[in-house]
Amino acid sequence: MLPDGPVGARDVVHGPSLLTDGDIYLFKEGSHFRLWDKLGAHLRAVDGRDGVQFAVWAPNASAVSVIGDFNGWDAGRHPLAPRWDGSGIWEGFVPGLPKGALYKYAVASRLDGSRAEKADPLGFFHEAPPRSASIVWDLDYRWLDGDWMAERGRRNSLDAPISIYEVHLGSWRRVPGEGNRPLTYREMAPLLAEYVRDMGFTHVEIMPVMEHPFYGSWGYQTIGYFAPTSRYGAPQDFMFLVDTLHRHGVGVILDWVPSHFATDGHGLGRFDGTSLYEHQDPRLGFHPDWKSAIFNYGRNEVREFLISSALFWLDRYHADGLRIDAVASMLYLDYSRKDGEWLPNRYGGRENLEALSFIRRLNEAAYGQAPGIQTTAEESTAWPMVTRPVHLGGLGFGLKWKMGWMHDMLGYFSKDPLFRKFSHGDLTFSMWYAWTENFVLPLSHDEVVHGKGSLVGKMPGLEMEKYANLKALFGYMYTHPGKKLLFMGGEFAQWREWSHEESLEWHALEHKTHTDVQRWVRDLNALYRREPALHELDFDPAGFEWVDFNDVDHSVISYLRKGRTTPDLVLVVCNFTPVARDDYRVGVPAGGTWKELLNSDAAEYGGTGRGNLGAVKAAARPQHGRSHSLRLTLPPLGVLVFKREM
Repeated sequence: MLPDGPVGARDVVHGPSLLTDGDIYLFKEGSHFRLWDKLGAHLRAVDGRDGVQFAVWAPNASAVSVIGDFNGWDAGRHPLAPRWDGSGIWEGFVPGLPKGALYKYAVASRLDGSRAEKADPLGFFHEAPPRSASIVWDLDYRWLDGDWMAERGRRNSLDAPISIYEVHLGSWRRVPGEGNRPLTYREMAPLLAEYVRDMGFTHVEIMPVMEHPFYGSWGYQTIGYFAPTSRYGAPQDFMFLVDTLHRHGVGVILDWVPSHFATDGHGLGRFDGTSLYEHQDPRLGFHPDWKSAIFNYGRNEVREFLISSALFWLDRYHADGLRIDAVASMLYLDYSRKDGEWLPNRYGGRENLEALSFIRRLNEAAYGQAPGIQTTAEESTAWPMVTRPVHLGGLGFGLKWKMGWMHDMLGYFSKDPLFRKFSHGDLTFSMWYAWTENFVLPLSHDEVVHGKGSLVGKMPGLEMEKYANLKALFGYMYTHPGKKLLFMGGEFAQWREWSHEESLEWHALEHKTHTDVQRWVRDLNALYRREPALHELDFDPAGFEWVDFNDVDHSVISYLRKGRTTPDLVLVVCNFTPVARDDYRVGVPAGGTWKELLNSDAAEYGGTGRGNLGAVKAAARPQHGRSHSLRLTLPPLGVLVFKREM
């Protein structure tokens, strides 16, 4: 309930502040990484009166007022006062304001006299777009995920199985009987948690949940860096979703976008009538690809705003990691620009030195203040040492998307198998640089939009061959070194391209062909998690050994995956043609019986049932430089996984 009648200007109190001298010192220094505790709108009591403390950074403003539904949006009613310390922060306490009050800042520029109404950069909650006011809110929530938080360091470690299900919350499931609306956070929580757990994924990665005005940006053009989108509920509702996933044993990774921001009028752009968060010069401050603004990483206050946002999601929302979007666009000053459209750094180079400094400080702060998490870079170039520690000259990320692998694999698997032998190098090239970074193998949302079609739609051949090809692709991904990421819908071979305005094609699961693929992915996840050889040494060359990568004419490859102990060893054999191969001999390092753990062509996955009757005994016949060998039947478009019985 709002107070009776409008709150009067006489009720604005300019003290005491939430900001201490120590806060201001850190703020000016650029090392205050908990700005959400001090700036923004905070419910509190002053002199026995409940109300809201406001604080906002606007150093070039001549006046800043709080406007809202409580004062008729009148900029003359509740002026804030500038601090005396030169920080550029305006603040004040408005008694009588309750949780749920709508507000903005009315900001007048002292440079050109312009006036703008801005949402709170540190706001915890905003109106659902297209409305744009901030909402006075708290972050009170009783978390029940203590067991998960106590052991998440083990679950997120580089030697753990990490299999990520990438999700767009607004289109995972919808409610057709209610105007095809998306599920709310609370409606989604048990459904998503149970589904992901049942499928065997270890983590979900949520496409940007931070408030964004344009739904079609999928969240990648952010406005509210401290607020989950209100399209699906309140902040506590999103906390409930994260909490539920954790209590089901599922980690949560959030997409986060510090590379650029939306230029909508109520956002960060020209916040106080100047280019406060962005660069003034469009050759530095405007992104030509996304028509958005680029942060000025050389400014202390901007760096700590962004790092505070990152730590906020790790701290207050218990996120287990952040996937940093479009890192390449941050690293290069000439990214997506022609000659004359960019400015070199002070040494005449193309590297963005301020962004590099920011990235390294971000990762140091994230790992230092939130132990057990991981940060992941979406970085599409060959920039060195992305996942190496800052003190060794790296960027400090824990993981990096292996974009080259994704493009090579989709290019290879989209070819008619008759011609795959001419692209055999695409299949094996990723192993030449597999140990240069800590890689995630992504089959992400970017590959199933904008006319690219679905994953299964990319596969060649007749209908059943398409499914077999997709299963073979998944089999290779899950047995290849690196962590795994699969975008929603791919796990059951959704036929149509992903649309953010529609639910996934869950009705496809009425057909056996789709449940066969889903079962294969479920069993791949189970095997990947169960066998240390498939995850323990993902980033160590000791964890992988080719048996044969030269059978170009048959498009067959074979390799060993190894764990830390001798028994933890599996053999993988892949046949990427639709021709079954009998009496195919593969070298192995030891005799005995080798059990067939998985076969993508097994009948339970909708295959032909060709295989090796569950096990093969090794013969003392040398092959591929090894003392023993297996005589195998390779099914068409099949991936086989074996383990020696001890």
